[in-house]
Amino acid sequence: MQQQISLGVSTWLWTSPFTTATIALFPKIKAMGYDVVEIPAEYPEQIDGAEVARALDANGLKAVVCGAFGPTRDLTHTDPAVNENCFTYIRDCFALCNAVGAGFLAGPMYSAVGKTRMLPPEERKREWDLAVKNLQRVCADAQAHGVSIALEPLNRFESDLVNTAADVHRLVTDINHAAAGILLDGFHMALEERSLSAAIELAGPKLLHVQVAENYRGVPGTGQTPWQDFKKGLDTIGYRGVVSIESFTPDIKELAGAVCIWRSFAETQDAFAEEGYRFLHQLLRYER
Repeated sequence: MQQQISLGVSTWLWTSPFTTATIALFPKIKAMGYDVVEIPAEYPEQIDGAEVARALDANGLKAVVCGAFGPTRDLTHTDPAVNENCFTYIRDCFALCNAVGAGFLAGPMYSAVGKTRMLPPEERKREWDLAVKNLQRVCADAQAHGVSIALEPLNRFESDLVNTAADVHRLVTDINHAAAGILLDGFHMALEERSLSAAIELAGPKLLHVQVAENYRGVPGTGQTPWQDFKKGLDTIGYRGVVSIESFTPDIKELAGAVCIWRSFAETQDAFAEEGYRFLHQLLRYER
């Protein structure tokens, strides 16, 4: 039987930060039908990788690990100490990937989320070149850990460096390392791309991971996203990785404030996950 796309969900839909105790969500996630749990590694030191791995195995789940990149984890910062702090954090995330069996670390690790400035071209080039140089070092570390990285473009309101599939494709090309791959997030794509299918096709074999939410961060299938075009792109490149729902709960105020979630998008967070699973299952003709 041909391998199918796997469906996943981020624990950010319910809580933040992910700690070892968050494994309490795993039975529910599995019961909803999901194959994969997306682990946001905000603080790797709060996560016992071995215990998480046992919980994943007990519930028949696989893991994807995503990084969180704030002002102190910035590979384009002018202070080398900030860069070094980010390198250390990423290596800790690689160790977590190894512990839970994840093949890559995903996220916008080229810069800090929220840097949105009007820079002159020479300054923009300096930051781009620094991102390339530092990500080459990250890729060497990734290779040493036996994993890859999946770089995520963010919309223009969250980053001024990498916003589109064309941007991240150029970044991966400039890095020129086998460990450098791409993550595409349908929420950001809905803001930035002229064609979802063309963006996915541009990423092509470098596409390691896909995240989705509706154009307003709500339940997939309830908004304006052109989902058939999205599916067309995945079908064209023969994508067989994970499609994972990433949205957030307004109940965790720090996280909600960071991502500008001021209201609930479903009756409950469980309902969000259940309705999203049903839609993606039907859209992608997923078979267990």
